[in-house]
Amino acid sequence: MQIPKVSIIVPCYNQAQYLDEALQSLYDQTYTDWECFVVNDGSPDHTEEIARKWEAKDPRFIYIYKENGGVSSARNLGIEKAKGEFILTLDADDQYEATFIEKALTVLLNNDKVGIVSSWGRYFTNDKQLQIYKSIGKSVADFLFYNAAIGTSLFRKECWQQVGGYDENPANGYEDWEFYLRVCALGWKVYIIEEVLFLYRQNIGSRSAGMNLKHNETQKYIYIKNKEIYCAHYEELIDQFLTASDLEKKEINKFKNTIDYKLGAALLKPLRSIKWFFLKLFK
Repeated sequence: MQIPKVSIIVPCYNQAQYLDEALQSLYDQTYTDWECFVVNDGSPDHTEEIARKWEAKDPRFIYIYKENGGVSSARNLGIEKAKGEFILTLDADDQYEATFIEKALTVLLNNDKVGIVSSWGRYFTNDKQLQIYKSIGKSVADFLFYNAAIGTSLFRKECWQQVGGYDENPANGYEDWEFYLRVCALGWKVYIIEEVLFLYRQNIGSRSAGMNLKHNETQKYIYIKNKEIYCAHYEELIDQFLTASDLEKKEINKFKNTIDYKLGAALLKPLRSIKWFFLKLFK
């Protein structure tokens, strides 16, 4: 049996209702030399039923079950079993356009300094297409403070091996960003295909919606864990925080110039005078 060039990893937890569409988008790829591990991360829904159906339909689909450990744990397990030289990740509720693997693999095969290839993406819901997201990719400097690529991508297995895989710590909710950061810190480049080749589903239960609630906490985790990378880019780090501080001051000054703020300040001024009077009286 020929060893496939591309191994696709699809972790699934409580996303069985979307899994058919995700796997169909892989089945429809114009590039066909691949294997796909559907990793059931201890999901209580009917993920196994859907995955087994595709496994019976096409031997390139391979079903794996594991106890729940999070998306990074599921991805790492799939990649450990992967035979391909290149790894493609796809969440179970998202989709790829049919030409993505073909176009992304061509980039990797022709650019030995590129370790990761992603594309532009489009957000969508069950019934409509939403806005386009245009990543920029490039080098480590572009990944210091935010994710400059879509979370799912095609990359060299060598890159995953060099950085020790995805961080499985639950505190790291931005495992894709942090993975790209560590890969780029080794000198690899991230290439973005400037076409909408990825479809990112927006729904209330998505992981990204939950991560927005603890953004600062997760950023702190990434900064501290990768202290050596940030120290090596100390000047960019200082520029970022000074820029953020300036923006905050501008927003405060902008608010102080609003009618609502000025009216509120005028109404509270007499109360402040009374407050200071009593403070001095009973001092």
